[in-house]
Amino acid sequence: MKHTFKDAYGVLQQHAQTLREQTEPNIDDLLTIVTESVAAYKVCQTRIDAVEKALEKALGGAQEGAPAHEEQEGR
Repeated sequence: MKHTFKDAYGVLQQHAQTLREQTEPNIDDLLTIVTESVAAYKVCQTRIDAVEKALEKALGGAQEGAPAHEEQEGR
């Protein structure tokens, strides 16, 4: 499996569509679908966590400077 968010998300979408379109459960493929889906989910979650941390770091620095700037304007 590729380790990009886009590829992993595509795997999740494909498996979800496969499961929705089945008229009868295909037990033979279920273990593969679940295993691949869990791996894809972990890739997506890792990327989301990394982006959230980067945003918090970037915005945290911007927000820390904002109150000081607003106080100076109020004087």
